[in-house]
Amino acid sequence: MAAFDTRSHLLKLKIITLLVLISSIFISNIKAEVLELTPETFTDKVNEKDTAWFVKFCVPWCKHCKSLGTLWEDLGKEMEGADEIEIGQVDCGTAKSVCTKVNIHSYPTFKLFYNGEEVIKYQGPRDVQALKTFVLEETEKAATKAQLEEDKEL
Repeated sequence: MAAFDTRSHLLKLKIITLLVLISSIFISNIKAEVLELTPETFTDKVNEKDTAWFVKFCVPWCKHCKSLGTLWEDLGKEMEGADEIEIGQVDCGTAKSVCTKVNIHSYPTFKLFYNGEEVIKYQGPRDVQALKTFVLEETEKAATKAQLEEDKEL
């Protein structure tokens, strides 16, 4: 009987360990609302048709970037499900070519891109609600402008 209890106990421990492992994988994937853009992915992503990309450009050693804390991830969670708006980030320490290409000279820098074009640099308050309002309003303006230009071509 004792051997059965030990096996049963071990089985329960294995199941609990497996559930914890699965939960940690799920939780780590929650951060996917903010996509890390690299020299290999940046151009393709920001060129997605009818899609706005709000991108944070930072370097790990910057005290101003560090002081943002979870702001960008919080914005990503807040914007999850917003049609045609993506939140991204670029580490200018490892993706210098991207940062040079889009003229990043200070950190952090926040830029909105639409259909591959830089729309505007954000210079407002650094809180989730202000960032969300900005990206929604500027995306709507950019989408309207793109639609008007597309209609002219027809």
